[in-house]
Amino acid sequence: MNNSTLSSKSASAGFFAAIVASLCCITPVFSFLAGIGGIAATFSWMEPFRPYLIALTIGVLGFAWYIKLKPSKNEIDCDCDDEKPSFLQSKKFLSVITVFAGLMLSFPSYAHIFYPSNPGSSSPESAMVLDQDTTKTNKIILNVNGMTCAGCETHIVTELNKLKGVKSVFASYADGTATIEFSQDSLTQRDIVMAIDKTGYKVIDKPENKD
Repeated sequence: MNNSTLSSKSASAGFFAAIVASLCCITPVFSFLAGIGGIAATFSWMEPFRPYLIALTIGVLGFAWYIKLKPSKNEIDCDCDDEKPSFLQSKKFLSVITVFAGLMLSFPSYAHIFYPSNPGSSSPESAMVLDQDTTKTNKIILNVNGMTCAGCETHIVTELNKLKGVKSVFASYADGTATIEFSQDSLTQRDIVMAIDKTGYKVIDKPENKD
């Protein structure tokens, strides 16, 4: 196997590793854009393996570049013109794969751009501002399973803001919680739990009422 072929195969391995490493964050966005409920958290179980997959991607692509840039024995011993490599064996192809891998690995940092903005729902403070008529306003904190990145937070916030009666939402994948302020006249806790569960994320305990 010559250097070009080995580099090409390494690049392909890096390509797939980058995709697999990002599945837990790409799936929620795909679920939202396609309107397919219930699949957002399908690959959330892969989150603990993400650091290893990122390291694998970087290692494989680094090896591919090493092989591609390393002078071959033929280049050293022979001044003759070599056959032009195909696109899949070229530096251009490896560059495309490297850029693509970088975009995939950094996907969680910009996943929120695929969701509509939700004013007033971007901080925990916004979820704690109660309506003046507090007798009709309730706030609950739910433990939610399946969130792995900021994109997951935005997914939950976006879906809950579609419900009539929701005043503010704050979701935290780090804490695994969602804080929702809502009007008791328009919405019930059960409605909120069902809306979260329909996305594929799961409420793992009963709602906790907060005054």
